[in-house]
This record gives sequence, structure tokens and C-alpha cells, in this order.
Amino acid sequence: MKAHDTIRAALVQAAARLGVSVTASAVELERPRDPAHGDVATNLALALAKSLKQPPRAVAERLVAALELPPGPVRKVEIAGPGFINFFLAEAQLASVLEAILAAGERYGRSDPGNGVRVNVEFVSANPTGPLHVGHGRGAALGDAIAALLEGTGHAVVREFYVNDAGTQIDKLARSLWARVQQRVGRDVQVPEGGYHGDYLIELAEGILAREGRAFADLPQEEGIGRCRSIGVLSQRAEQDEDLREFGVKFDVIYFESELYRGQLIERTLADLTRRGYTYEQDGALWLRTTAFGDDKDRVLRKSDGTYTYLLPDIAYHRHKRERGFARAIDVWGADHHGYVPRLQAGMKALGYPEDFFHAEIVQLVRVMRGGEEVRFSKRTGDFVMLRDLFEETGVDAARYFFLMRRGDSQFVFDVDLAKSQTEENPVFYVQMAHARMSGIFRVAARDPAAVRADGTDLSVLDAPEEVDLMKELAEFPRVVEGAARTLEPHRITGYLEGLARLVHAWYHKYRVLGEPEEAARLVLAAGARQVLANGLRLLGISAPDRM
Repeated sequence: MKAHDTIRAALVQAAARLGVSVTASAVELERPRDPAHGDVATNLALALAKSLKQPPRAVAERLVAALELPPGPVRKVEIAGPGFINFFLAEAQLASVLEAILAAGERYGRSDPGNGVRVNVEFVSANPTGPLHVGHGRGAALGDAIAALLEGTGHAVVREFYVNDAGTQIDKLARSLWARVQQRVGRDVQVPEGGYHGDYLIELAEGILAREGRAFADLPQEEGIGRCRSIGVLSQRAEQDEDLREFGVKFDVIYFESELYRGQLIERTLADLTRRGYTYEQDGALWLRTTAFGDDKDRVLRKSDGTYTYLLPDIAYHRHKRERGFARAIDVWGADHHGYVPRLQAGMKALGYPEDFFHAEIVQLVRVMRGGEEVRFSKRTGDFVMLRDLFEETGVDAARYFFLMRRGDSQFVFDVDLAKSQTEENPVFYVQMAHARMSGIFRVAARDPAAVRADGTDLSVLDAPEEVDLMKELAEFPRVVEGAARTLEPHRITGYLEGLARLVHAWYHKYRVLGEPEEAARLVLAAGARQVLANGLRLLGISAPDRM
């Protein structure tokens, strides 16, 4: 909204008149919760109080006295509480947001603070040992939305999936699948301890025998296990990719851990860490001095038997991200990786990378409830709820929206019955219905909402309280998007959309549009609300239906 830029610039100049230099990006503007406190507020006086060595309220009074605002956007300025400065916008300025929305269309809410900075967002990265579960789904929705928010604020984003195809889990997968092959030909062979017991491996073993014949089961054991390793990884990756495509998630890069070994990246990384003086030998193992960077104890890189721990390949992998030109690497990890974050942060610092290069978003587990009871597992896997089972029952839109309603690091209960309901209690249905109702106005009028123009329309008639509140909320959307991108919090968008939907529904129920003297202006308002609802849903990877 232009008024925000005008206010921000005026505050920067006012601070300069007080002898303090601040950048426009450092001036925080927000919408007060209480409408009585105006339309825009800033805490700049509180932020400058220390440097000016004065109480915040005295600084606020000096800032207001030094303010030089052009005529038009702001009708009144007040000081409140300990030193907040509140701005009351002119009604004409509120209506101008509708012109901005219709002019920008799908781009309304987008901005460019990222200035093309390259960001790698790695998420899901499930081991290729079985189907995706609901926890992976929550990470998929979160990672995809974070990437979309960063793109919407001017960053150059790459979505990446890391495949751990070189670890002990893959060996367990291969031996478990080989055991299932042997069982299908009548041999008394048990799935190894710690192996995978789900029915999906029985299905895969049956497919192998149908294609290869019994001769496959008669292969020498190591050859058979080796072929099961390759078949198992390819099969599970293909299934995961299909699930993610149907869930609306696409990756730009699929990176295999085995590439680290083929490219000597691990050895080069180890040599670099040693050259920098952060490794040492003890008890036959090679250690990394992670305590030098805040970890609670040093970590082993190479065990006494010569094999590497998970930490070294992970450091090498993120080193490779840096070498590919990324200024930031954002990983979305499951809750079981929480304690692993300081170790990898230490590894990045040991390589000399900036503090803000690596960041991990932690996703807590998901409990699925149906009929008031917890759903603990899928028949096919035997020990967890599959993502596919969930979104096939609730629909992709509901699944993605529900996963994004809360912070990723908070515990979450997914209520299947609520997600399937077509009532106002279902938040995604409520938001989508608001968009459908705005679309319905144009359908009845036989008008194309994209053809509606604010130019030449008298918008001053939009003076009802519900209309003023709705325009204020529409004006907030760019700021909400920028804040959600900065904090990596897509739940800010769901919260905003639900608040906007409440205002849209209230206005829709109270005022007629077609055939009224205010028809032209209200069509502009309906088109603006419809556009912002669609733009917000699109950021979350959720459809904006015209009919419900």
C-alpha cells in the first residue's frame, strides 16, 4: 500500500532531523489490533529511545513534531501508551488499495526484499525405504509454502529433495526385501532385526517374482540382496515422487547421497576441516571440535572402524550447496532431528560460512484423529499413517491447509472429520467459500471479475463500517506476506485468510451488490477481495474454487 511507503519515508526523514540515521526496512509498521488506535502503528520511538537517551514517549513527541507528511494519505496522527505512534488513514487512501489490487492482479502481495538472493529449500528428504507418512506430508506442505513465500518476496528459490541412498537403512531395506522374496517361494526366512515389515515389501517381492520368475529367489544371497537394494530404492523413490506430485509438490533438484562419494566431496570436506584446525584424533576416531561453535560436546566424523558418521556427509552436502551459489540453505527436518541442528550449524561455522547460511525448521509429529479416536497406522505399512491415505480421504486442499494452520514446531492433531466437513467450522472450506461467494456475484451478473476496473468508479460510497474494515484488511496482505516470508511462518497466511474470510462473509450477508446504487463500487470491492483470497491460497498451494 502506497500509504505505508509514504509513512515509512516520512519517519526516516523525521529520525534524521533528530540526528538518527535509520533505514526504511528498519521502520516497523503494523496494524493495531484495536481499530480505535488507528490504521497503522509504529514502535520507532521505542527503538530510538536508547540511542537518543530519552523516554520513548518523549521521542515519539519529537518524531511527530518533525514529521512532514504530504497531504492526502493520513488524516490524523496520535501518540499512544509508552510511545507508539498511530496513523489514521484518509478514506480515499483506503479505497485506493482496491485500485492497487486490480492493477496488480495475481502479483498483488508480491514484493522484492529478497533482491534475487539464491535460497535452497530442502524438505521431505524421506529415506527411500517405504511410503511417505503424514509427518512427511506436514514437512512437504511447510517446505513448499516457505519456498513460495520466499519466491513471492523476490528470492531465487530451488526446491530440493535429498535421497539418503548410502546409509544403513538402505541395507536393511535390501535384506528385508530379500527376506520377503524368499518367503514368497516358501522358504522359512525372517525379516532381519530392525528391518522393514510393512506389506508394501510383500507387494514388491510379488512383483519381482512375477517379472523375474523363481530364478530371482535362487540367486546367490549377496547378488540377490544387491539387486533388491537397487530395486527397492527405485521403487520407493518412484512411489514417493508420485505421492508428492499428487500432493501438489514438485522439486527442482533430486540429490542422491551417493553423489557425494562419487565426487570426492566428503574427502575434500574432511581435508578442509582438518586444514582449518577443527579436527583431532582420539581413541582411534576422528573428531570435529563442534564445542568451539556452541555444541555441548565434540562429535565423531570418522569412527574407529574407518566408516563415517552421518555428520560428515551432511556437512559435505551443505558445503556443496554453498559451492552451487546459494546464500542460504533452509532445511525442513522432522522432530527427531532437533538435537542434530547445533552439530550441523557448528560444521557450517567450521567451514567459515556466515551465521545465517544454514537454518533448520523443525516439524513436530502429527496425530490423526477420526471419530474421536486416534488412527495409529495404515494396513499397508503396519506402523504409521500414510500421507496418501490421508489426502485421498480429505482432499489435497484440506490436507495442505490443515498442515499449515500451526507452526511447524508445534504439536498437531489432524481431525479428519473436520477436514472433510463442509461447514463454517472447517477453516479451509470457510476460506474457499468466501472466494466462491465473491465469484458467484460475478456469475449472476454475467461479468468477468478480471475485467472490472477501479478507474472512473466512485469508491467513496464504500463507507459502511464493514466495507472500511474489509479494505483495511485487504491493504494488509503485502505486509503479512513479507512478514511470513521473513519469519518462515506460513501459518501467518492461514490466519490472515481466515480473518479476511470472516470480513468477506459478513459483508456478503449484510449488503446487496447487484441493482444497488453502489453496484459499481461494490463490484470493485468484491473483485479485490476475490483476488486477495486467491493470491493467499495460491501461496499455500491450495485452489481457489469459483463454486462450492
